[in-house]
Parts: sequence; C-alpha cells; structure tokens
Amino acid sequence: MTFNDILKESLLSIGGNKVRSFLTVLGIIIGVMAVVIMVAVGETVQKQITDQFSSLGTNTVMIRAGAAQIGGVRSGNRQTLTTDDADVIAKLPDVAATSPVQASGAQVVYGNKNWSTSMMGVYPDYTTVQNIEIEYGAFFDQSAVRNASTYAVIGPKTASELGMDKDPVGEVIRVQNVPFVIIGVTKERGDSAMGSQDDMVIIPITTLKKRVQGSRFPNAVSMIALKLYQDADNSVVIDQISALLRDRHKLKVGDDDDFQIMDMKQIMETMTTVTGYLKLLLIAIAAVSLLVGAIGIMNMMLVSVAERTREIGIRKAIGARERHIITQFLSESIMISFIGSMIGLVLGVGLAQGVGRFILGYNVPFSIWPVILSVSVAVIVGLASGVMPAIKAAKLNPIDSLRYE
Repeated sequence: MTFNDILKESLLSIGGNKVRSFLTVLGIIIGVMAVVIMVAVGETVQKQITDQFSSLGTNTVMIRAGAAQIGGVRSGNRQTLTTDDADVIAKLPDVAATSPVQASGAQVVYGNKNWSTSMMGVYPDYTTVQNIEIEYGAFFDQSAVRNASTYAVIGPKTASELGMDKDPVGEVIRVQNVPFVIIGVTKERGDSAMGSQDDMVIIPITTLKKRVQGSRFPNAVSMIALKLYQDADNSVVIDQISALLRDRHKLKVGDDDDFQIMDMKQIMETMTTVTGYLKLLLIAIAAVSLLVGAIGIMNMMLVSVAERTREIGIRKAIGARERHIITQFLSESIMISFIGSMIGLVLGVGLAQGVGRFILGYNVPFSIWPVILSVSVAVIVGLASGVMPAIKAAKLNPIDSLRYE
C-alpha cells in the first residue's frame, strides 16, 4: 500500500463512526490545548519577573538598614546606614555608582488636586543605579544635594494624576507645605520588582531629611543603592561591602549584621529557578489530560479491532501481511492524534494570546516549544496508543476472523 492509500483508508475508517472519533479527538484537543496554555502561562510569569528585575539591572545591589545592636541585643528600629557609609562604598574599585536612598510617603498638592505617592530622597547617581532616563527637563546635581534645594523630579503617572501637562517643568507642587519646583519628568518605565517606577517624586536626600521630615538624624538613611561594573564579581564585592560595613559599625565577631544586602542578580536567578519549577508543575498537571486522551485513543482502536475482525480476516486471506495490518491501525491512531494535536495547538495558542493581550494586558511570549510539543504528542501518543490494538489485530487468525459474527 502506498502512503496515499494508507491515508485514504485511515480517513475512511475514522469517518465511519463520526461521533466516537470526534469524542476521541476531543480528548487530545483538550490535552494539547491545556499543555500549550500552561506553557504560555509559565513563560509569561517568568518573563514578567525577569523584565521587572532586568529593569533594575542584574549588577544592582541594595543595602537595607537593620536594627542597631548593642552587645548583641537589638536596640530598636533605628536606621543603621548613613550617607557616610554610601560615600565610603562608592570608593570601592568595582562600584560604578552609589546613592543613599530615603523613602517616604507623600501627599502631593498641585493647585486644587492632590495625590498620594512615594517620595525618594537620593543623590544624582540614583539615575545611573536605577537606569532612570529623563523625558523632560533635567535631574538635579550634587550642588542641589549640598544646598538642600527644593527641586523635584516626578514620574509621568504622578504628573498625570495631578492633571499636569506632559511637560510640567517649572510648575510648583507642595509636600507638607514645602514648595518644590519641578525640574524634570522621567520616562515611562512601568512596574519593577521595587514597585511602580512612574509614580514617585524624587528630591535631594538632604531636602527630604531636613525640610520634609525634620529628622534628628540627617545622615541616617534607610537604604544604599549601588551599581557595579559589568565585569565585577557580585559575590566578591558583596563580601567586601559586608566586611567594610561591619568594621565601620564596630560589630564584633558573632554579632549579627545590622544591615541586609540584596544582590539583584542572585534574586533574579532564584526567581527564574522557582518559576521554572512552577512551569514544569503546570505542564505536568496539564499532561494528565493528555494521558486521558491517549487512553481514549487506545480504547477506540481496541473497539475498532473488535468491530473489524471479519475485515481483518479478509485482508489476511487475500495476502495482507502482519506488518500491513499493523501499519493500517497505527496510521489510524496517529491520524486521530495528529488531528487533535493540531487543533489543540491552534486553540491553545489563540486562547493564550487572546486572553493575555486583550483581557489581562500581558504580552504573552510565543515560543517554538508548543509546536514541537504538539507534533511530538501527535506521533508519540498515536504510536503508544495504537501499538497494542495494532498488534492484536495483526495476530488474529484469518480463519477465526472470517467465522467471527
């Protein structure tokens, strides 16, 4: 038999019982569709997390202040990092840029409108550390930090919520009755692992500490953010920073650190590993439906063997060999699996892309893996499900088959 003959025979046999064939194909459709959607969900989650951390940069390190310790005993929640610590860390050879950071909630007033946002007190190098670009105006310089100037750079969402024009440079906003002149607006960046990057007010850290907060500890900061050079070894630099801060804070051997160092590269690698396991788990769960579909094909083929016993006997009586019978039944099994896999692939990709983009607003990545998976399922499931029925059909005795009623 030629390939065309086998194909025609398979289609005729499948079409002989349309309802049973449809239900069998439906099992494969649902299985493949579920796996494709689960792959898309896993890759989307992985991409979202990767994009959020990538926006900060894998060579970014955050140092957070912890509780102070005296004699090994926690003395409260006093901030233990200072601007002096940041200045010393900035001198390390592998550190490209450093900025102390003091965050605070703020109620911003502009005209008759107000908006609750976050206020960040930083150094000018904060733009380098966080990859911030300016859309309108400019960022403040170091002289503004020295003079505690009332300059502010705002995010585009903050400007929008306050009803400002796209270019509000020169406008005045008020925070706790302190007027700030807007000198710049950042480019839109979306959300990151640290929160929204478009809804904030950035001012010199000295201005925040002295004019807004009126802090009794003007040099204390909640965090130090720094960026390393691309060729720097993150683990080596972190060890250097840890030793430097422990020495500056006069911590004894056995004392816990009064700071926390977060390596964005390590965090992103950990999150990628976790999401990878999550994706595998989702695929494994969805694969159960594929197993059910494969069992459905096997059941249908076994029933088909029983129904076509006389046909098999006639074929063998006129010269058909066992391999011909096996080929015929395997081709039918693979055909059912192939049809279901292709329809499941199209529906799975369509649903994942449609729901992701138009309902959830996510850009769902498309990879070649669902296509490879679908073709593999079509062949493997078809073969695995059809082998036993095909062998059973080939082993039938032609005399007994002809007598079968």
